[in-house]
Amino acid sequence: MSGSAASLRQRSDLSSAGRVVVKVGSSSLTRPDGKVDDERVTALVEALAARRSAGAEVVLVSSGAIAAGLDPLGLPKRPRDLATQQAAASVGQGLLVARYTAAFGRHGIGVGQVLLTAEDVIRRTHYVNARRTLYRLLQLGVVPVVNENDTVATDEIRFGDNDRLAALVAHLVHADALVLLTDVDALYDRAPSKAGARRIELVDGRADLEGVSLGSTGSRIGTGGMVTKVEAASIATTAGIATLLTNAEQVADALAGRDVGTWFAPTGSRRASRLLWLAHATRARGRLVLDDGAVAAVVERRMSLLPAGLVGVEGDFSAGDPVDLCDQKGHAVARGLVNYGAGELPGLLGRSTRELARELGPAYEREVVHRDDLVLLH
Repeated sequence: MSGSAASLRQRSDLSSAGRVVVKVGSSSLTRPDGKVDDERVTALVEALAARRSAGAEVVLVSSGAIAAGLDPLGLPKRPRDLATQQAAASVGQGLLVARYTAAFGRHGIGVGQVLLTAEDVIRRTHYVNARRTLYRLLQLGVVPVVNENDTVATDEIRFGDNDRLAALVAHLVHADALVLLTDVDALYDRAPSKAGARRIELVDGRADLEGVSLGSTGSRIGTGGMVTKVEAASIATTAGIATLLTNAEQVADALAGRDVGTWFAPTGSRRASRLLWLAHATRARGRLVLDDGAVAAVVERRMSLLPAGLVGVEGDFSAGDPVDLCDQKGHAVARGLVNYGAGELPGLLGRSTRELARELGPAYEREVVHRDDLVLLH
């Protein structure tokens, strides 16, 4: 089957998907002067409302709070300092949701605002609460409008862009598909402005992206770029969720399964929420350096990490924190929840659990990281 035929066949799954997460970026909602474009918001909502009225459940992950706050505050462009960004988000978030409420309301559809920070998916209890809220909103027939809570997020606890947030939300609600809307109509093998640029219709795996120039920066209003879109698609597809990347103008065609944008086919099966959370929604608080035997045990045989395989400890962390497991060249091969604090581990390096239990007591006859709390990094 040709790439085009395979792409069209798979896209038909999107037209019948029962639950879809749609992410829209700031640049897709604003005019060149940075102000929110009501016509763009209306066109987006009309396409989503049509899909919602056809029986599908829709979750909207929307950027734009900071952009919506620029004009009321008299700011000519997106501020660079965190405090002013938070102030703009505080003013703009209400204005943005008011626009969505009015636009969906014209179709008889309610809207519920859900603001998240990275902490809400890093901390397991917050993660479970967020999932429960989203499920209940969908059960009540409401369209959740999700955004990063820019008013309180700091550099240390922010997603940095809503693309990764959208991929995690798609997994959180067990979506059938993820649609990433941007200001570019598809992924190209080079900058679309360059002569001979070719639209990539189908990405079946990492090999299809070899040699593709992604760039790295976002628009003047937004923060994301094509790199973040591809990373988000990777998070979703490795968890079994098909992803389509296109521009906001083609959202209706995208939801209908037509040949627009770039289709990222699922490359893995749906994983336990806990493992996806650990791999993509946590930030490592430290690093454990493993000898070659321990690396092989963890990576190839999927075994727990024992003290005997440790040769070094870096960082300041407590028991239960996420840490990266690294080989002796510094490459992170896995991430897991550690059972010991950083202060305890130096005295355990290279020692067997039997020896430690005999000397220090039975509490020390446990793994440094249990295999059930460990995910491999690629």
